[in-house]
Amino acid sequence: MQRLPLGVEHSEYIIREPVGLEKVTVPRVEPLNWWTGMQSPELELLVYDRNVAAYTNAEVAYPGVRVVYVQREANPNYLFIGLQIGPGAAPGSFPITLTGEDSSRTIDYALLPHPRNTQGRSKLSQADFMYLIMPDRFANGDPTNDTVAGMAQTGTNRNKIFFRHGGDLAGVAQHLDYLQDLGVTALWLNPVLENDQPYESYHGYAITDHYRIDRRFGSNEAYRRLVEAAHQRGIKVIMDVIFNHVGDRHYQILDLPSTDWIHQWPEYTQTTYRATTLLDPHVSDYDRRRMTDGWFDKHMPDLNQQNPHLARYLIQNSLWWTLYSGQDGFRIDTYSYPDPNFMAEWNRRLLEESPDLGIFGETWVHGPAVQAYFAGGRGIHQDFDTHLPGVTDFQLYYAIHEALNTEPGWTDGVLRLYYTLAQDYLYAKPENNVTFLDNHDIARLFTSLGQDTTKMKSALTLLLTLRGIPMITYGTELAFEGSGGGFGEGGRIDFRGGFAGDTATLFDAGNRTATESAIFRHLRDLAHYRKTSKALTEGSLTQFVPVDGIYVYFRQAGDEQLMVVFNGNSEAREAIDLSPYAGRLAGYTLGKLITQSMQPIDLQRVSLAGKEVVVIQLE
Repeated sequence: MQRLPLGVEHSEYIIREPVGLEKVTVPRVEPLNWWTGMQSPELELLVYDRNVAAYTNAEVAYPGVRVVYVQREANPNYLFIGLQIGPGAAPGSFPITLTGEDSSRTIDYALLPHPRNTQGRSKLSQADFMYLIMPDRFANGDPTNDTVAGMAQTGTNRNKIFFRHGGDLAGVAQHLDYLQDLGVTALWLNPVLENDQPYESYHGYAITDHYRIDRRFGSNEAYRRLVEAAHQRGIKVIMDVIFNHVGDRHYQILDLPSTDWIHQWPEYTQTTYRATTLLDPHVSDYDRRRMTDGWFDKHMPDLNQQNPHLARYLIQNSLWWTLYSGQDGFRIDTYSYPDPNFMAEWNRRLLEESPDLGIFGETWVHGPAVQAYFAGGRGIHQDFDTHLPGVTDFQLYYAIHEALNTEPGWTDGVLRLYYTLAQDYLYAKPENNVTFLDNHDIARLFTSLGQDTTKMKSALTLLLTLRGIPMITYGTELAFEGSGGGFGEGGRIDFRGGFAGDTATLFDAGNRTATESAIFRHLRDLAHYRKTSKALTEGSLTQFVPVDGIYVYFRQAGDEQLMVVFNGNSEAREAIDLSPYAGRLAGYTLGKLITQSMQPIDLQRVSLAGKEVVVIQLE
């Protein structure tokens, strides 16, 4: 449980001033390049160099490009240049001439042809089955990048949860065939941008360079190659992004552009983690500010997206990665913590430029109404449109776990699942929500279900047959165990066989236990069936109020109709009475058990073990 390398101390909270460093070690112009033919002609360059704000004028002599403004912040090492790139601008490089009272300099900048005709993508949808990978814990495909000279934390130690273990992009690329075989169609990677922090940087959520893949994972080009390789197998790639905070070793924190670049308090003030303060009509100003402006941790300064230069910087960075890599979408970390108006504009701007992007935000909240507040479109409050297509569906996560671990009550057990879905009217498009059973922050599914194989199969069956975009965490398909995610000891474990020295590889079916094999086959078979089922990927969902703990719902598209039966009781039920569903079963007497190798079943003799779920293809 050691968190800090020897000789390293925890970060301390300090008030930061934009004084300007005596030496700028790495001058920057960001974004690194731009593209012609964008929907918006506006581009703002951040120029970072020693005393660069002494240049008060900028000139461009390139057809279709003109300088709109030159602005500075309090720190003289930053200069912001607003450009307008007209529709007639051609791809190419051009100089930007900066002049001051007694000096000048030239910056070369490149416009590339817009890749819209070469990066065809299909939008993330209910038809997808997503797989979450924490790159450091999946597979070490290139041991030569385990130590990178000059980085704050070097080497690996797989015996310590909070240290780096050595997984990388090459390891992910080497196992794309495994994901394809499982039936995966979308890959969500925990953040892969540089986290050059002295401690706890393996997870990726303390970014120190927005334009660089962490060198211990690979390179920018390696990330782009991974996207291409995934696309060749029909797998989308989703980038994990964080707008709420950065690592305190980010150059913009070490050399702060302006006092209001981050939220600063007289003394360290942590967020309340209470997203309800954003929608509470009775909220105090104090509680709302603590939520949005408080810090997650002392080593992750809280960004102030109300600063217009920072807001443009973050939006342009996401556009840059989209066009550079050809990736298919974004998962937005800690979605409820940044400025809500900024997040709405980020969503709008990204979808304006790339309407086919898949976007979903992490909303770790309690209650369907609170969760639905953040989803875009027709909403429940709503004085503005968040433009957010989907959210991480924690409410369905809570409901499925309660249904499997608790006996039925008036609103408890399987009834909570029913009531949660009954509130889908709160969302414009509930099918855009990303549904899940565990993730990198919470206990592993097999652990939370008490190592019960029947419950495990049932949970996966519910996940892949209810509405939404289903997602599993790496290793869930093999009954990985562990508790607490990043807040305990066990959730973020290594994938056995992805690292040198592993005694056997779970990527090979021959090395799996009977339990691991059974759960893997169950999930794989259902995932591949789902690919070809319009009922499950685009059909309607009709649910019935549970009777005596028996919960039934139907998925239908055209002539294809599936019936899902869930015994929410711990005790088995024989010859379940299906008369309440006669209206949906008219004309049907037989079916095939999708979850049991398509065995035929007489609809008058449906029997289930305790907490078992079956899926019946009606015929």
